[in-house]
Amino acid sequence: MDRILVVGLGNPGDEYAETRHNIGFQVLDMLADAVAGRWDRRGGTYARVTIRAGGQTLILCKPLTYMNNSGDAVADALHDTGVRAEDLLVVTDDFALPLGTLRLRRRGSDGGHNGLHSIIRSLGTQWFPRLRCGIRREPMPAKEQIADFVLSPFDREELLAAKDMRVRAAEAVTEFAVAGYDKAMNRFNK
Repeated sequence: MDRILVVGLGNPGDEYAETRHNIGFQVLDMLADAVAGRWDRRGGTYARVTIRAGGQTLILCKPLTYMNNSGDAVADALHDTGVRAEDLLVVTDDFALPLGTLRLRRRGSDGGHNGLHSIIRSLGTQWFPRLRCGIRREPMPAKEQIADFVLSPFDREELLAAKDMRVRAAEAVTEFAVAGYDKAMNRFNK
């Protein structure tokens, strides 16, 4: 892989910035901030910044289409950059995983996640790696309250675990880019 497109899922706008659903944006912001990267808006559907990590070029991308239409931005970014879908890594929240848990997968279904559903629909494939970041707490809210839950900020007692997860997720993205899927999976899927 000479270039990797790393897409963080989230919703644009200050009102969503610190929510659980924006963990993908938060991880990419950490990576960009570490090298003083500046976000550039492209084509109206996404913002991007290019960084280097361990000799690899990472094109970080944040869809500006809102979660349910993330696939439009991902398709645009793949087209604009010439990166292949197999060289794509999607960073997303997952309410089925306990807070702080990371899961790197080579492919898979959307698992009920609207952003992943949109990407799968737009690309016509489930064959792209994704890094799922657990946001679950116990007890979980009732099914009809899930939307409010994912669009809420982490509770005070969850902040440390959420911060640690973002740091490890940023490390996992770098490991994926530099050492490859298998090594990153072995190190971070615990």
